[in-house]
Formats: sequence, C-alpha cells, structure tokens
Amino acid sequence: MKKTGVLLVNLGTPDSFSRKDVKKYLAEFLMDGRVIDIPYWKRFLLVRGIIAPFRSKKVSIEYEKLWLDNGSPLLVYGKELKEKVQNLFIRNAANVEVELAMRYQSPSIESALNKLKHKSVDRIIVFPLFPQYASATIGSVAQKVMEIISKWEVIPSIDFINDYHEDSEYINAFAKKVSDDVIKYKPDHILFSYHGIPERHLENIQKQNSNLCSWPECSCSRKNEVKRYCYRSACFNTTRLIAERATLDMNTFTTSFQSRLGKSPWIKPYTDVTVEQLASKGIKNLLVVSPSFVADCLETTLEIGEQYKELFLEKGGEKFAFTESLNADNSWAEAIYNILNQRI
Repeated sequence: MKKTGVLLVNLGTPDSFSRKDVKKYLAEFLMDGRVIDIPYWKRFLLVRGIIAPFRSKKVSIEYEKLWLDNGSPLLVYGKELKEKVQNLFIRNAANVEVELAMRYQSPSIESALNKLKHKSVDRIIVFPLFPQYASATIGSVAQKVMEIISKWEVIPSIDFINDYHEDSEYINAFAKKVSDDVIKYKPDHILFSYHGIPERHLENIQKQNSNLCSWPECSCSRKNEVKRYCYRSACFNTTRLIAERATLDMNTFTTSFQSRLGKSPWIKPYTDVTVEQLASKGIKNLLVVSPSFVADCLETTLEIGEQYKELFLEKGGEKFAFTESLNADNSWAEAIYNILNQRI
C-alpha cells in the first residue's frame, strides 16, 4: 500500500522571546528574496544592518506578551493541529504521515521532509497554512521544498496545494466564528483585515502573465472574475464568501490590508486608515476579522487586538473586538483532512 506524506507549513516563530532568538528569526525571515524582493546586497544591509538589530528588542517584548506556557502560539496551535489531522487519518485507516514545519526557524522544512523521507513515503502533499496564494508565503514554501527535495536521490511525487481560499469548509469554519461574534458583540460594522503585500508583487504577477493579475487595471473590490493567484483578488473574494455564508448585510463590512513595512506602496486600503475612517463616520462598535491568518499571532493578538483597538477608541469608537482565528479548532482540522483527502 502506497504511503502519503503530508507537510503542514506555517510562516515561523523564534525559538523563544529572547532578543537573540528574535533577531535570528527576523534575519532569516526578512532575508528571503520573496519577502523583501530587492537586490541581495541592499536586502543584506537593510535586514542585517538595520531591521534585525534595531527592531529585535521591540519585537521580543511583543512576543513575550503573547507567549504561552508551552511556547509560541503559532507553534503550539500548529502542533495541536498536526496531531488532530494525523488522528483523523488514523481513525479512517489511511496510510498517511503528517508532519509540521515552519518556513523560518524550527521545526524546519528540511527536518520535517527528512522525517517523511525516513518513513518511506511515496508521495508528499505540501499544505501551506496560508489560504490565499502569495509569492512571499506559498511561493516561498514551494521554492524551499523544491530546493531541498531536488538533492534527494529518489524524488517522490510532489503535490502543492497552492490556495484554498474558496474551499467551503475553510469558509464555513471562519463564517461560524464571525456569526457567533456578531451575536456576541452586536457590531455596527465588520472589518476584514488581511496581511498586506507590496504593490510591486502584483506588478510582478501581471508581468509574468496578465491572466493571473490585471494590476493596476483591476476591480478586485467589486464582484468580478476572481484571479486565484492574485492575492488582492483572493482576499476580496474570501470576504465575499464568508459574508455570504454568515449572511452579513453588504453594507456592514469592509476589506482592508494591514502590517505594511517600509515606504514603498502596499496594496490598499490600509487597515489603520480604514479604522480611522470608520470611526470618523460614526461607527461605535467594530468587529475585526483576519481570514489570512489561520492561527493567532503578533498580527492578530497585538496589531489588531491592541494597536487598532487603541486607534479606534482614540478616534471616537466605543467598543472593539476581534474574532479569534481557527487555531487548532476541530472544524479546521476536519477541513484540512477533507481538502487533503480529495487530493489523496
């Protein structure tokens, strides 16, 4: 009976919240040419000379705030999720081995792939924990996996799940959380906030093939043909699908993009600007959802839960809440199992 290996991959986390480990993590993450796509020497000077040394102290304090008793939330939830998915395959007598990896730091993609190799898998399915395709996330994972496996004597069949933002079970899992929070918090407005990317990433996709992205002559924010490899298009479509499933009024939600870095233009609208605008329009009770993150992390717990909350209240808002991510929910583990099972 043939054996399938499954590699679940998330972004990464420092080994601890010490400044040394955070600096190491930031350096590996930001030196990735798909994350900061500028010439190597410029990237080296920027990351090694400025960002990692000077931002590591602040970021280490932020990690300490969200650190759980048994480690970083991204890793804790990842391990729990991996066990749940593995148990679903065992329960259904499937010959499948599941491993967890982080694109940056530990457990590394190489170590996880080696575990699958030693278990003699005939096929590997790579499942990045990013619902919407982006070169800086799923593209980077795919490149790293191919670099490692290309050195093996025997190369198994490789299957990349490049996106699943339209998958009904992923949508249903998030929509259920949104529906519950709408009942709980009774918001005036719901803001769907996604991690941003530089506009030039869309330009690069468009240059590769205009069928993949129409930037800048596009209308992603309106309901039109979805281009699955255009991150901006996929995010707006994710919002529409969750809103439809949660039966939200079309006038009660907005999509925006957060976490921009540097001075170059990133995809708009920006979340911080949108939060201010909503408050200025008289929105008093705001709920924020971030469907690009399937596990809570710095960007949800602190950037949304603290920074945007403080901004909203400063600008006249009165109540602010954010919807927890899927983390290691049973519904999320079952969704991953079913997506994988369709491939197997």
